[in-house]
Amino acid sequence: MIENNIKMFRPSKIALWISQRPAPQRVGCFILCLLVLWLPFAIPIYLLVEDGNLESIFTMVLLYGEFIFLVRLWGKKIYQRDKILTDYGLELSSLNGVDFCQGLSLGVLSIILLFGVQGLLGWILWQPPKAFIVQIVLEGLLVAGGIGFAEELLFRGWLLDELNRDYDPRLSTAINAILFAVAHFIRPISAIVSTLPQFPALVLLGLTQVWGKHKKRGRLGLPMGLHGGLVWGYYIINVGGLVQPSGVVPDWVTGVNNNPFQGIVGMLGMALLAYQMRLR
Repeated sequence: MIENNIKMFRPSKIALWISQRPAPQRVGCFILCLLVLWLPFAIPIYLLVEDGNLESIFTMVLLYGEFIFLVRLWGKKIYQRDKILTDYGLELSSLNGVDFCQGLSLGVLSIILLFGVQGLLGWILWQPPKAFIVQIVLEGLLVAGGIGFAEELLFRGWLLDELNRDYDPRLSTAINAILFAVAHFIRPISAIVSTLPQFPALVLLGLTQVWGKHKKRGRLGLPMGLHGGLVWGYYIINVGGLVQPSGVVPDWVTGVNNNPFQGIVGMLGMALLAYQMRLR
């Protein structure tokens, strides 16, 4: 009896059981495993590190480092794939590099165009930078590159792959975009309420990224670059304090809390970007 029980719980049996579960259960199993790995290290960081920025950096770097480790193990044990990251579209190739640069340029130019149009209309006022602009640009590139890489590997890599195994591609795309938007609201209630207007723009961004991946035959370079470019452009303008509302139009037009994606203009801009990517 004991021997039979031991055989029942061999890793291969567990892996086979997980692989046969519906997508929501597989996703839940993966997230549970990730939390089991992450929390024992994250909790001491939250308790011992007083600086909020350092705390966030340490915990996020740890989280995504463990995510990459776990996802490779997941691919090997659950799906018998030794190069699961390549299957997700994370390939080291010149094409993927070009895709990334194209996406990065498109993202930055989209932000410049978004604020530039508002400036021409007199809805915002341009200001001199609050700090050394070169430092802000370099810091922003580092932050944006990390966010674009990590979030796209998570959502358009692993999660989209899990959804596509069970659902029609259109349904997978819709679910992926909605979950991407929802994930940005895992925060205190007060923060959720204050940032809720950006939910539609985040859904549109999620759709844009999936369509961008399809456009490049499954490679992640374009989505990673586009995501990073949008973050980079906004980081430079926001951290540099380069703009402020003129008061000519309400905040819900230009963006609540100076966030363009919490306003009509930003949402329309995101819709145009999504439409362009869908047509291509």
